[in-house]
Amino acid sequence: MLELAGIIILGILAQWVAWKFKIPAILPLILIGLLVGPIAATYLSEDGSKWIEPIWNGEKGLFPGDYLYYFVSLAISIILFEGGLTLKRNEIKNVGPVITKLITLGSAVTFFGAAIIAHYTFNLGWEISFLFSGLIIVTGPTVITPILRNIPLKKDISTVLKWEGILIDPIGALVAVLVFEFISVGGESGFTKTALLEFGKILLFGTTFGFTFAHALAYAINKKLIPHYLLNVVSLSTVLLVFVESELFAHESGLLAVVVMGMVLGNSKLNNLKELLYFKESLSVLLISILFILLAANINMNQLLLLYTWKTAALFALVVFVLRPLAVFLSTINSRLKFNEKLFISWVGPRGIVAAGIASLFGSKLLKQGVEGAEYITPLVFMIVLGTVLLNATTARLFAKIVGVFLKSSNAILIVGASSPARLIAGFLKRKGKRVIIIDSNENFINQAIKEDLEALPVNIYDDDLRDNIELNDVGYLIAITGNDAVNTYALTNFSNEFGEHGAFRLASSLEVVNSSEEERKAFFTPNDDYINLSEAFRENPTIKEILIGSKKEYDAILKSLEKEEKSIPLFIQNNKGIYLITEFEQQDFEFKNITLSYLGKEIVTK
Repeated sequence: MLELAGIIILGILAQWVAWKFKIPAILPLILIGLLVGPIAATYLSEDGSKWIEPIWNGEKGLFPGDYLYYFVSLAISIILFEGGLTLKRNEIKNVGPVITKLITLGSAVTFFGAAIIAHYTFNLGWEISFLFSGLIIVTGPTVITPILRNIPLKKDISTVLKWEGILIDPIGALVAVLVFEFISVGGESGFTKTALLEFGKILLFGTTFGFTFAHALAYAINKKLIPHYLLNVVSLSTVLLVFVESELFAHESGLLAVVVMGMVLGNSKLNNLKELLYFKESLSVLLISILFILLAANINMNQLLLLYTWKTAALFALVVFVLRPLAVFLSTINSRLKFNEKLFISWVGPRGIVAAGIASLFGSKLLKQGVEGAEYITPLVFMIVLGTVLLNATTARLFAKIVGVFLKSSNAILIVGASSPARLIAGFLKRKGKRVIIIDSNENFINQAIKEDLEALPVNIYDDDLRDNIELNDVGYLIAITGNDAVNTYALTNFSNEFGEHGAFRLASSLEVVNSSEEERKAFFTPNDDYINLSEAFRENPTIKEILIGSKKEYDAILKSLEKEEKSIPLFIQNNKGIYLITEFEQQDFEFKNITLSYLGKEIVTK
């Protein structure tokens, strides 16, 4: 009982430490697992026992016999299902050909290159070498996201790394499963006809079960055949059912089945999808915490001693500093990425839970089968996982500055609210060369913004999703222009520090337009207008006009005319240094010569 409680407590503690110090959780989790496992057994325990023993003498411990294998299998199936839920077709289309090449050509380079390196450095058989290379294909998003969240980068770079990590997880898992099946079925004769038949069965049953059960679950949820309070647990039980049933028909096809199920559900018109995703994310955090401690603790000191050789350093260096850059540079030929951007993507390639989990799973099974070289699988993969995470977590920010991809100034604009006037303003700023992101909880508004070729995200301002979005690292302006005064105030109060580096502005309420002080007006989107005025101006004339101004006197006269005309609202001032809100411009010590004033609504007559 103490060990079970200890694993959960230590796991959540590690997650908190990772959040506090802004590092990937995998790092403290593995270190804790090694501490309570092989390190404790060798240096800290008087009787030479581990503080946490997943398996003891094959039959005792927390998970005697094959029970650890079963638990790891089920846990990884849930984690991969949650990853599949996050894959959206429309987002995949937007990431461009670089992502496609990275997960195909890049994966092939890693797969064949790492196998050759492992074969000739550790003299491993080709089957074990290819299993190792298949396992280290993945660059998990749970590891990359915390690293990128703390580095302001161009959207193209963060998007490439984020989506490579998400898409390559199931690909790496599938490749590893297929290689494992080749080893298990092919035996000494290698890649036999029987192994190819098993490969076909994995693809057939994995995709069939995943696709069928996904549509069945979506139908049951949308038709309200499942009560709301049972939604999450029924979904969880369905995932486990799909995994187990698929495994019965085709051994090792369960992982593919749950990934397919997650992808189909994530792209279907499913009610309560966000709620389901939140539940699975929380469950994944718990399972990842438990898994890494268990898997690291299950390693023995004799396995770690296998790595105590120059060959380990050579393999790590070749995989990280030769194979990864080679894969990235080949995959980005003829792309719009610059040389320094390719260098940074090459540097950031940490491995995650799928690699470690499946390595431990397959390594222990092959050891029982007596496959030569199987004892190297788990420690070598853990070495790659721990080494890449440690390297990237400690050097990614510095390396970004060295190669010149670190954004010194964040100039993108985040607009809270996707109503028609907000979309018009966003489109105007985009035409002026600004990167503009719109967020709103109204999916109809967001879909309309996407149709208008605007960058838009369905986000509730009261959720934590906003802070966790690595694609907003270059945002330096926050503008809240919803029709809800409370939402506008909440946005500035809670997100000015993250997204308002250069300024945070909101629409004033009707009362504030009348009663606010000069100091309070500095945070207003427009000097004298609320959402009602903004909407009226849009309805009067949904276009933004521009007037060239040559003097302070002319500027004051035009603003006075706009103030008298209730259906016209001044928005921006543009000069040779940039574009500014009216309130923002007036706080600067700018000249009033050769400036352009933009306004919305009814056209005013100037003399």
